Amino acid sequence: MEYTINNVAKMVGVSSRTLRYYDEIGLVKPKRISTNGYRIYGLKEIDKLKQVLFYKEMGVPLDEIQRIVSSKDFDGLSALKDHLENLLAQRNQLDNQISNVVSTIKAMKREVILSDEKNFYEQVKNLVDENELKYGEEVRSKHGNDTMDRSNSKLSSMTKGEFLRIEKLTNELNETLRLAVKEGNKDSPLAGRVYELHKEWLCFYWSDYSKEAHLGVTQMYVDDPRFFSYYENIAPGSAVYLRDVVRSIAE
Repeated sequence: MEYTINNVAKMVGVSSRTLRYYDEIGLVKPKRISTNGYRIYGLKEIDKLKQVLFYKEMGVPLDEIQRIVSSKDFDGLSALKDHLENLLAQRNQLDNQISNVVSTIKAMKREVILSDEKNFYEQVKNLVDENELKYGEEVRSKHGNDTMDRSNSKLSSMTKGEFLRIEKLTNELNETLRLAVKEGNKDSPLAGRVYELHKEWLCFYWSDYSKEAHLGVTQMYVDDPRFFSYYENIAPGSAVYLRDVVRSIAE
């Protein structure tokens, strides 16, 4: 039986263009060319085409397929074994590349973590230095070096979660204080919230809390121009309001 190129293309599941290309490179040539120029294939050519497609499905290059299907002495099984060895070598090479990329990603992540940790410790150190600058002289003169040293030690051992909490707490305290000053009521729930937030904030710095110390520090906010200015920037009258709220609740 003989088949046209279109019949063969449908039979084996390839395009007519592919069959024409195989003819051009001498891989699978038709049995004959009809008088009107059509490629005609017989069963022998179709069997050869099926062999070509089999090896192609295995990933064998066309030039190797040409040797397999064209040479009577060529061992197709050996060719497949050789091809398998090449594929395994490529897989090993790819596995090594994947391993290198994974290792690089892990190293880069570790570098990011180390960078974050370094940044965190620098922030904590700045917080300790700021604490010493703001309160050190007065605390050491009134309460002794041990009190201030314990405060700095507590800050130095702060975890990242605690550090993030104190940042959030500072913002929450200042905003609540601003709203409470605007409200103007020193006995309202909002005023009570200011007291609790400021107490929590102080306990991040202090190793021991007392109402007397709380009263003393808020009085310092009023008396010391540095702190007075800081609280005035939150809202005019904030330093006095905070002292009075703490005094009212503590007493």
